[in-house]
Amino acid sequence: MTVTQVAGRSLAPDLARGFMLLAIALAHAPVFVSGTASGVLDGVAAFLDHLLAHNQARPLFVLLFGYALGQLASRHRAEGGSLGKLLRRRGRWLVVIGFAHGVLIAPLDIVAVYGLTLLLLAPLVRARDSVLCWTAALAVIPATLVVSGPILLAYAGAVPVTPSAAMPADLGTHILSGLRLWPFKTALGTIDVVPGMALGIWAARRRVLDEPGRHRGLLRRTAVICLAVALAGRLPGALLMAGAWMSPAPWAAVLTHTLTGYAGGVGLAALIGLAATRATRGPLVTALAALGQRSLTFYLFQSVIFLVLFYPFTLGLGDDLGFAAAFVIGLAVWAISILAAEWMRRAGHQGPAEALLRRLTYRRRDG
Repeated sequence: MTVTQVAGRSLAPDLARGFMLLAIALAHAPVFVSGTASGVLDGVAAFLDHLLAHNQARPLFVLLFGYALGQLASRHRAEGGSLGKLLRRRGRWLVVIGFAHGVLIAPLDIVAVYGLTLLLLAPLVRARDSVLCWTAALAVIPATLVVSGPILLAYAGAVPVTPSAAMPADLGTHILSGLRLWPFKTALGTIDVVPGMALGIWAARRRVLDEPGRHRGLLRRTAVICLAVALAGRLPGALLMAGAWMSPAPWAAVLTHTLTGYAGGVGLAALIGLAATRATRGPLVTALAALGQRSLTFYLFQSVIFLVLFYPFTLGLGDDLGFAAAFVIGLAVWAISILAAEWMRRAGHQGPAEALLRRLTYRRRDG
């Protein structure tokens, strides 16, 4: 029997968020290690990471954020009340949670970026379809430049090639560094969020992932075209960043790698939507959906684990590991997250972060 819902929820968005956490783990874990891709295993892991996850996980993450906003707007319209107040309140608390995450735990925060973007661009949630599509199209080029900037600076020798080289040696320096960099990173990150957020809102209005069976043709075309574009566009950049190819124009490979990562994020969401139309209710599907329902909790969980494992003032493993080890750690953290999410589901527990955000957002009813 095929299923499209788990416990009253649409299956595809939750599955997509569950897989998204794997992409995020594989993209983030190598950032914290200083070992280079020196051996065969390191080289293969680095190539796979840059082809499949690096600058492709975030577009998927952002698309699903926009989709959730579209779902929220649809539910709120049905219930009545002030959607603007709800969105602003949600945005403020996302900024607060993201501030704590980005300053105290890891600099790779996107939660505050979501919150700030929502505060600045809340009208997008109610904008016409044409506005959403034009906004996504016009924002993708500046977003590509913003995301590619640190990589291009690294190739120019202006910043360390390995971000782990800049990890603070003690907790105090870590917090001070976070306080100094957080405003700049959060403000700049809003540019990267806009394209996927707009497309996600557009897709939610059509219930593309809520009712994937009705949109099978669209999902199939989107998956094939977008993933083909992403594969062709990201392959040179993946080879370059894995050290397997020397390009005479690395800037072109890097920019193309980032730009087509947006297509890859959309394609992955479409592929997961197709998979949901054929998914059978079983232990793995149920557990993965449970993880997707608690994606904020386990996104923060990943950062805590990476802090404990890699930083010089904790276990300090970042100096001893290479790409392959980081790749395996990312997989392991994701697998542990699935088990923990399934335990929460069976015990009837929400994710703590989701429960907190919901309590803060809905602390009073809007009139």
